[in-house]
Amino acid sequence: MPCLAALLALISPRLALIFIAIFSDMLSRAYDSWLLPLIGFFLLPWTTLAYACMWSLGTHEVSGFEWFIVILAFLADLSGYGLLGNRHQYSR
Repeated sequence: MPCLAALLALISPRLALIFIAIFSDMLSRAYDSWLLPLIGFFLLPWTTLAYACMWSLGTHEVSGFEWFIVILAFLADLSGYGLLGNRHQYSR
């Protein structure tokens, strides 16, 4: 199951979140309610997925280097919205 989720995450983090929500209880263990993963599904899918994975890999908390992975996922989400790029790339 983890290898399939990783492969789906490379294709689409939202697709991976759907499969994890259906076939696993990782999201319900990592988050206290269903609202935060639902909001994360629409706004920050990489961050939601990374937090849930880092939470389940270790001691059921995110600490140390695991936060670095979550921050990288957050930066990937922001770059998808175009917030981390060169704003003057097409200006003359």
